[in-house]
Parts: sequence; C-alpha cells; structure tokens
Amino acid sequence: MASFCSLTLILISIFAFSISIANSKTLKRDVKALNEIKASLGWRVVYAWIGDDPCGDGDLPPWSGVTCSTQGDYRVVTELEVYAVSIVGPFPIAVTNLLDLTRLNLRWNKLQDVLPPEIGELKRLTHLSLSFNNFKGEIPRELANLPELRYLYLQENRFTGRVPAELGTLQNLRHLDVGNNHLVGTIRELIRIEGGFPVLRNLYLNNNYLTGGIPAQLANLTNLEILYLSYNKMSGAIPTALAHIPKLTYLYLDHNQFSGRIPDAFYKHPFLKELYIEGNAFRPGVNPIGAHKVLELSDSDFLV
Repeated sequence: MASFCSLTLILISIFAFSISIANSKTLKRDVKALNEIKASLGWRVVYAWIGDDPCGDGDLPPWSGVTCSTQGDYRVVTELEVYAVSIVGPFPIAVTNLLDLTRLNLRWNKLQDVLPPEIGELKRLTHLSLSFNNFKGEIPRELANLPELRYLYLQENRFTGRVPAELGTLQNLRHLDVGNNHLVGTIRELIRIEGGFPVLRNLYLNNNYLTGGIPAQLANLTNLEILYLSYNKMSGAIPTALAHIPKLTYLYLDHNQFSGRIPDAFYKHPFLKELYIEGNAFRPGVNPIGAHKVLELSDSDFLV
C-alpha cells in the first residue's frame, strides 16, 4: 500500500510539473532577443523557427537548437546551438541579452567581423564554441568576465593580436582552443597572472605566430594534459620543469624553431603518450614519443 501511495505521489508530481511547464510563459526578454536573432540569421534558420515563442507555444514545438528551462513562473533560454548552417554576417548581438544562457554553439558557420565585448554579459555561460567561422580582430578580454566558463573554442578563425592573459583568471576554465588563427605574442605573456589557469587541462595554441620560448613557469599549470604548440615561431630550449607536470599526456612541439636536447625526464614521464618534435633544430639523437595523430574535437566532446 505504501509503495502504491508513493507511486501515486510521484505521478501527481510529474503531472503537476508538466502542467506548470505548459502554463509558464517565456520571459519577454528572451522572446524579443530570439526574434531579433531570427530576423538577422536568414532563411537557413528561419524555416525551422516557427511561431513567435522560441520555447514553443501551444501545439508548436521549441525552435530547433533552442533549449529552455523553467524558472519560477517563466521559461528562459538556456542553450542555443545553431551550427553548420552557413550563417553569414556579424555576430548576432541580441544573443548577449540571453542572460540565462549556459551553452552557446555557433560553430561551422560564416560569421565575420569582430566578436563584441558584450559577450562578457553572459555570466552563466559554461560552454562557448565559435570555431570555424571568419571572426577577426582581437579576442575580447571581456571573456574573462564569464565566471562559469569551462570550455572555450575559438579555433579556425582570423583572430589577431594576443590571447588575453585575463583568461587565466577564469577559475573553471578546463579547455582553451585558439588554434589556427593569426595570433602573436608569447606564452610568458599569456600566463603572467600569478595562479592563472588553475584547472586548465587542454591548451591549444597551434598554427599561429607565437614567438619566444616555453617558460619554466608553465609547469605551474599542474592540471595540464594537452599542450599543442605546433606550427608557430617559438624557439629556445625545452625546460625540464615541463616534464614534471603530473598528467601531461600529449605534447606537440613540431614545426617551430626549438633547439637543444629533450630532457631525459620526458622519456620517463608515466603519462606522456605523444611527444612530437618534427621540424625543429633539436640536436641529433632527439627522438619523438609515440605515434603522432591530429587531435580533433567531436560533437560529443563539446557536450562534456
């Protein structure tokens, strides 16, 4: 009897929750913002966005790529994923009014011009992917205003200037990919903030125009697992301290101007699977570790 009563209560709760969702209204701020985005994105998205309410209205489902959650008496937009649909034009500034957004994915489009500093208004953002577009200009420092940000994908664009050192203040940032851009500067500048990047695991700086050497202070990023420096203009010796990063697994140094020897400690590292060194000026006898393969990100990785 007790179990029957418990089941009844659960069913009533689920029914009541369903009714509350059905009766809740989408926050006007989010409706306005999504309709502005709809007007700016063009036919490739508009044809799948039916009705005026992005969270669904009556018999109409939520707009494709839009995820909503209920907060009190209202529904708010928490995820926006519109990728690989050849959107052309500047970053849709109305996105920055979706203040409850936790995931924003606009990768594999044809977005261009600069990334506006207003992106720093999305305080709840945990995942941001703007990769494989045509953004130019500098990476905005305002990204450092996103305290919850864990994954930042900006690769395959046309960003210039330096990677903002302010990103090091992000206490939750685990993955930073700015590969395949036109970035300059040094790693020393990037990690100049003491205690920066405290939980960073993956750092992709490949295919840019970075110069200078690898500072021994990089070993302070003790959670680092992947360090991807391929195809830059970096030089100097490889510091032994780097081999003491506990979980370092993939280290790509290829196609730079590094010289000297690879410290023996790298060859004794318990986790290092790949050390790729081709296209440098190392002394004879320096050997790679493992079989090199290109590390690429899948859609499932983005959902971590």
